[in-house]
Amino acid sequence: MEMLLMGLCMSVFGLGVAALAFGAATRSESSDSAVQPELPLVKAVAPARFFSDRVPVPPAVLPRQVPIEVLLLQIENHVRLEQAAAESFVEFPTHALLHSKTTSPFVN
Repeated sequence: MEMLLMGLCMSVFGLGVAALAFGAATRSESSDSAVQPELPLVKAVAPARFFSDRVPVPPAVLPRQVPIEVLLLQIENHVRLEQAAAESFVEFPTHALLHSKTTSPFVN
């Protein structure tokens, strides 16, 4: 009985600590100007491009919607190809089969 009461007390204590931590994490900070330092205003700088300064041109024509039947057929074909690859690996497991590229047009 003492072990049960000790476990209950520890659980209540843990719940209290978790509630205090959650309250401290979700509490909004007061915006006192005396506490927060004044930051100088800086003009926004355009983000640097990694390799080029050229801006990518968006395509002029939006892609048209593909019927759902076509997408379902592509997914079924992908699943068939993946199942065939898995069956061939189970039948004869090799390192080359494990790390070979799939013949499916989807990338897994």
